[in-house]
Amino acid sequence: METVDIGWWGVPLAILAGAIRVSTPFLFVSLGECITEKSGRINLGLEGTLVFGAMSGYAVAYLTGSAWVGVLAAAGAGVLFGAFHGWICSLPKVNDIAVGIALMLFGMGLAFFLGKPYIQPVAPDLPDISFGFWSSIPQVQAALKVNVLFIIGAALAVFLWWAFQNTRVGLVIRIVGDSADGAAAMGYKVNTVRLLSTAAGGALAGVAGAYLSLYYPGSWNEGISSGQGLMAVALVIFARWNPLACFGAALLFGGAGALGPALQSVGVTQGYYLFYAAPYVLTLVIMILTLSKTRGMAGAPAELSITK
Repeated sequence: METVDIGWWGVPLAILAGAIRVSTPFLFVSLGECITEKSGRINLGLEGTLVFGAMSGYAVAYLTGSAWVGVLAAAGAGVLFGAFHGWICSLPKVNDIAVGIALMLFGMGLAFFLGKPYIQPVAPDLPDISFGFWSSIPQVQAALKVNVLFIIGAALAVFLWWAFQNTRVGLVIRIVGDSADGAAAMGYKVNTVRLLSTAAGGALAGVAGAYLSLYYPGSWNEGISSGQGLMAVALVIFARWNPLACFGAALLFGGAGALGPALQSVGVTQGYYLFYAAPYVLTLVIMILTLSKTRGMAGAPAELSITK
């Protein structure tokens, strides 16, 4: 089918497509970090977990011939990283921010070392669903191809929002995040809750990595992540620890990341590359706005280390 010249209408169309594709890893990592931070712990090691998840997911998908088995493997790797982070942070006088940075470097280094044999081989891709079947315009059809993981992530955001408000597990996580002493007095094991929450957050970060290597951009290489794991921390703060707001913020970050390619698609040849920095500028702006503890940290779990 031949490409149709739709002019500047291609810019919002490309931004929409980019927002959907680029936002998916942001969505999973931010939801995972939201679970972790709701329990009163911050995990800055998610960047390493994401990269290791991308490598392990790609490797397992290549070896088994199944992209979904690769996603499960990436989630399992994320669980191990998250549980390890949670266990170390449960030890006395251990700073969770320092541990997160150390595990970020460890995860990235281990992924680069173990992943070298899988840079060239081609693994199967994750499937997508075409919501543009009604249009005869190729650009519309391409823009409305939505990966299954995006749909799962959107549904997960709604579920977590509901679960934090209406389930016993969600209530326990919130209690532990707001008052460790109060939770202990009620008979809850604070370290266990935080370890499980951090492991769950790691699992979602691993899935985010699998999305990168198995769908978009769809290959494994050492530069596959662009700091998305670290940006997710700012995204969660921006979303005020609300899973539904995380979904909207992920779309915002995804749209920002799509600005450069969108302008390039309509023939802008000068200056468009500056818009590739939009996600990083957005992250910087969000961090500046959240420097005020009275305004920026409103709604944060009281036990979260960045609030003290």
